[in-house]
Amino acid sequence: MFFRQYYLACLSHASYLIGDTKTGRAVVVDPQRDISQYLEDAKENGLTIERVIETHFHADFLSGHLELQKATGAAISYGTVGAERAEFPVTAMKDGERLSLGEVTLEVMDTPGHTPESISIIVYDKNDVPYGVLTGDTLFIGDVGRPDLLSSFGATAEDLGRQLYHSLHDRLLKLPDETKVYPAHGAGSSCGKNLSSETVCTIGKQKRTNYALAPMTEEEFVKVVTEGQNAAPLYFPFAAVTNRKMREVFDEAGEIRSMSIDEVLQAQKDGAVVVDTREPMDYATGHLLGSINVGLSGRFAEYTGEVITSTTPLVLLCPEGTEAEARVRLARIGFDKVIGALRTPEKVFIERPELVGKASRLTVEQLKISRNEVKGLQVVDVRGPGEVANGMVPGAKHVQLPSLINDYTTLDPQAPTVVYCAGGYRSSIAASFLRQRGFVDVSDLLGGFGAWSQAGEEVAVVTSAH
Repeated sequence: MFFRQYYLACLSHASYLIGDTKTGRAVVVDPQRDISQYLEDAKENGLTIERVIETHFHADFLSGHLELQKATGAAISYGTVGAERAEFPVTAMKDGERLSLGEVTLEVMDTPGHTPESISIIVYDKNDVPYGVLTGDTLFIGDVGRPDLLSSFGATAEDLGRQLYHSLHDRLLKLPDETKVYPAHGAGSSCGKNLSSETVCTIGKQKRTNYALAPMTEEEFVKVVTEGQNAAPLYFPFAAVTNRKMREVFDEAGEIRSMSIDEVLQAQKDGAVVVDTREPMDYATGHLLGSINVGLSGRFAEYTGEVITSTTPLVLLCPEGTEAEARVRLARIGFDKVIGALRTPEKVFIERPELVGKASRLTVEQLKISRNEVKGLQVVDVRGPGEVANGMVPGAKHVQLPSLINDYTTLDPQAPTVVYCAGGYRSSIAASFLRQRGFVDVSDLLGGFGAWSQAGEEVAVVTSAH
């Protein structure tokens, strides 16, 4: 058996290449959109990718099934429900159906709950004792898939939560305790709230340690797995719908157009957004007015998709040599409208200083003084509910980052504003977004809530977070 997990940290996404080295037959499960690594590893190990299996219609990334089909001719498979809803040719795989690759065998198990079409893939090597199970977004390490993401499509969290309960207890947890668990996501994913940083575990250990698998009634389970979830990133519905459709295949080798400052300014007038991918401190020192800062070093694509819509044309402003990386990472969530990158931004900043702004970043001591001396100061916490539950800066208003694009209208654009997150990455995104929307005086907190609490400053206890 050839078995390889590919873990994409910036999206907390795991995909898999599984094959039989004697027969050369292989499949890829839940692939990312840039597929070169699967092709290279298959070639190196004498494997032919015959099929792409999707555990469900992913919402947090645009899957690479169409790219792999074009490159290899592989069939695309979903479970029965997924196959009925896909808008491109699909080979359905029924519950209990086995696919033999040689001595390696894969078995489909219907495990609805995270989504109605969710399946898991049991992997057997030479015998009928399961080697492992690819659980998609049904069972994570330390958590289970949230059942509330499809509420906007008419599926209730309660109904899906009940399905999830039975998929776990009546199906996955019946596998032998030693069966290895290979999920589609890890820590940081918005598909759950308590995912581990581990990327493999066992059924037995999850029974003992996973909070969502503790003894409880079906009703208790639904309540536990739906409460305290972060708002889903803005792009999730777009990705979930797009993954069902025929669409343009992504070309990893595509080049980015180099744009002059005048072309960029015209693009801004026409509705494009400049995404500055530098570190927050570099952005604060000098940036193009109207640009939004989403640092490439963090969860770049996901956070871009939290504050910019999928239909918005994008212009990149990147550290030299990173434009291609930024383009690929945006493509992983389906943001293909990258119309170019600003040519020689440092030179532009020097030659056109009237186009350059600076961002205010406050220390804890400066925020402390401002809270006492600045009239009408509004402090905004953009962290998730689970983070806020551990305390907030007293008097702060909670507007989590994925909600900001809609809820910024609840804030006063004329009031002096300070934004904070956990450490200072998301707050720079939020502050730049508010400036782009016309807020006149916005700062963010250096070091975020972590710096505030470590300094021993007063912390407000939160009874509920929204």
